[in-house]
Amino acid sequence: MRGLAALGLAPSLPGAWAAEPVVLRVASFPDLDRGVRAALASFQLRRPGVQVRITALGVTDHHTAMTTALATGANVPDLMAIDVDYIGRLSRSAGLHNLAAAPFMGVAGAADDGGSPAQQRLAAYALVAAQPRPGVQAALPVDIGPGALFYRADLLQRVGVSEAQLTRSWADFIEAGRRLRQQTGAYLVAHAADLADIGIRSGLSAGEGVYFDGQGRPLVETPRFARAFERARAARQAGIDGRMRAWSNEWTQALRSGRVAAQMMGSWLAGHLKNWIAPGAAGLWRAAQLPEGAFAAWGGSYYAIPKAARQPALAWELLQLLALEKAQQVAAFQALDAFPALLDAQADPVMDEPLPYLGGQPARQLWRTAAGRIAPTASDRYDPIAGLVVQAELMKVLDQGKGVPAALADARRTLERRVRRR
Repeated sequence: MRGLAALGLAPSLPGAWAAEPVVLRVASFPDLDRGVRAALASFQLRRPGVQVRITALGVTDHHTAMTTALATGANVPDLMAIDVDYIGRLSRSAGLHNLAAAPFMGVAGAADDGGSPAQQRLAAYALVAAQPRPGVQAALPVDIGPGALFYRADLLQRVGVSEAQLTRSWADFIEAGRRLRQQTGAYLVAHAADLADIGIRSGLSAGEGVYFDGQGRPLVETPRFARAFERARAARQAGIDGRMRAWSNEWTQALRSGRVAAQMMGSWLAGHLKNWIAPGAAGLWRAAQLPEGAFAAWGGSYYAIPKAARQPALAWELLQLLALEKAQQVAAFQALDAFPALLDAQADPVMDEPLPYLGGQPARQLWRTAAGRIAPTASDRYDPIAGLVVQAELMKVLDQGKGVPAALADARRTLERRVRRR
């Protein structure tokens, strides 16, 4: 907490004369709020006179409320959760503290490469996503989502497909799906768009943007997008996808019943499968790396401290507990299946434990490897818009037979029209 008082950030803790307790306000969303609640016992041992009030809204409502709060200065919390899908936009807000600067992480002993010792302890790719410009760290990651392939080992064994055959190449992946469909009637994937999503978000160079380059120009006509669209089209033409969108009732039931034999998502899907999607299929699912050596991120969560926070010092103490405390990160991982952003936590022996739901497989080792292979990519405040535009054009390719070059050209033109940079 060194230096906080000098900038007027020292916590105003209650004394014997205080009429009311100090309140630390945290704005979050389910299930991320459970991580804060789990940390309260440790935090209140350190700050017994502080009341922590947690407000949790649905993801969309939460981010709408936080965008309004930052713009108006009204109803601003002390600690603000941000989902990775919104980090490109909210990290550019002038209403957030720069956590890379004093009195937060910017203290004596910072590394020569511009990152503080604390920053070097966190997953690099997640940190970069919350850096709107050099030297600015708008938020700290508390969990990440290294991509993984989950598959029903019993169904693939029935048709004689091994994990190596499934993951060797995308062509082999699609061929395995064709065999599965012909011999069992099951689909390999819920939706062909999943293959495009991976292609769009993997194979990037460090510092490269997903949808825009450093000058804000759309990248959607690059070979990366063309290959991703063509791969999805090949999956659709092979008949291996059930045309079910993730999180729909149909999708959930298909995973539960074995009508869909594989799903590519973040490592956290293992917890959803075990706890509510398909608890009756324990021991039948396995995890693998994504096909053809692809590494991609699915999801992740951050916390930021608004400049209008009433208790920024206390917010920083709680944020350090959530993001930089190994025991807390491991506990959150075990309770919520939220893969830790903290490298110390990733090295914990918990990563080597066999997972009964996945047939005793030590799958966390795979996820740790994947997390270390994901390139740090730049985020852009218009990424959510670009994602919607690209998905709309992909659906025209899959459902209407539109040509890939025409679809990508139209995506570029739409983005140039909708995105007006100043």
